[in-house]
Amino acid sequence: MRPGSVLLAALALALPLAAAIPSEAAACPNVIVPGAQKQVIACLDDLTTKGTLASGHTDQSDWSGLNSPGAVNPSGVPGVQIDGYFPDTSTGNTNHGWNHDAQFVIRLPERWNGGLVVAGSPGNRETYANDFTISDWALAKGYAYAATDKGNTGVQFYRDGVRPGDAVAEWNRRVSELAVAAKAVVRQRYGRPARTTIAAGQSNGGYLVRWQIENRPDLFDGGVDWEGTLFTADGPNLLTFLPPALRAYAKGDTAGVAAAGFAPESDFLWPFHYQYYWDFTQRVFREEFDPTYDGDAEAGTPFCASGTPGCDTDYDYASRPAAVKQAVARVSVTGKIKRPLIVVHGTLDALLPIREDSDVYAKMIADRHRDRLLRYYRIEDGTHVDSLYPAFPDRLRPLLPCFRSAFTALEAWIGTGTPPPPSATLPRPATGDLENTCTLGATP
Repeated sequence: MRPGSVLLAALALALPLAAAIPSEAAACPNVIVPGAQKQVIACLDDLTTKGTLASGHTDQSDWSGLNSPGAVNPSGVPGVQIDGYFPDTSTGNTNHGWNHDAQFVIRLPERWNGGLVVAGSPGNRETYANDFTISDWALAKGYAYAATDKGNTGVQFYRDGVRPGDAVAEWNRRVSELAVAAKAVVRQRYGRPARTTIAAGQSNGGYLVRWQIENRPDLFDGGVDWEGTLFTADGPNLLTFLPPALRAYAKGDTAGVAAAGFAPESDFLWPFHYQYYWDFTQRVFREEFDPTYDGDAEAGTPFCASGTPGCDTDYDYASRPAAVKQAVARVSVTGKIKRPLIVVHGTLDALLPIREDSDVYAKMIADRHRDRLLRYYRIEDGTHVDSLYPAFPDRLRPLLPCFRSAFTALEAWIGTGTPPPPSATLPRPATGDLENTCTLGATP
């Protein structure tokens, strides 16, 4: 399995150049994206990946590897697509030959249900990363859809900005920027404002949902967080659990990996994650928040042996200068959510271990006395990457259908006031189509 087919939270390899996007502006409604430096508009027979793959209005390499192969998607949704970018100085996103970050896509179905879904990309992927997992399904339900590359992409995202933490901080600003612009576009296209705006995202995109629901309740009515990354200044965060896992795994110490926070039952996934996720993710996020740790080097030395100067395997977040914690604090979440939020997280997540991430975030929300706004579903045998399911069909469960069930539950929660089923750990069904079905439980 090639790394680029499954890397989600940080290991996003450089992606191939997309074809130049066709323009059909003359046949389309005259809508303007406020603040955009560039926009290209097209009227399409099908806004879903089935149609946009043929028309050149998506880039499959953006979203490949994020779903299991048996996942079934809708198609045949005609409407308007707008591609473009906001002013920015970084150039990591090569889609359309634009070499310009802060790219966005906005899709406006002909049959609109009055809602808008806004998403940021998982990992360090580009604009179309959520096309299969979120856009297709949302469009088929009648939602307008908008997504952003978060303002910096690729394996060297940490180069963007001036201060440590600037690149991740930009992610949040870009999602807010797009939400404001997309709301204006929706009003132009349909003649009335969106009735409901939902934030949705996976991995780093899930983190963006958390931050928006805490900090921009003026823009969103609710959110669905699919295994979001947890940033907290005092830990846990990526820099607190990855180094001890790296040290333990290198020594063959399985108990040590479990002590770092990873579920012992996920040990069959550790070789893959050690090779493709843990080391790389540690180095690039450490470079983002603590660039002086390895001196003049950039993002450390891959798979360096413990004891090597500046080796990320030996990184100790707790002992680092206060400035490092301050950089992480700039992008941290607090648990003070202000809109309804549904979180889904797999119990066998071998990149963002559930007990160091969503279990902690749920407690943070409860400690803030906001748990009335939360539903948290722990998905037994779910892992971080649905594309691993075919390799272990008897041991894993895809999370995409659970994300979609959570989205449907959120619709009813914010639309009619019908509360979702209580938070729970959902056991893996013994039979059934696990790639396309997921039941959250009976509503109260």
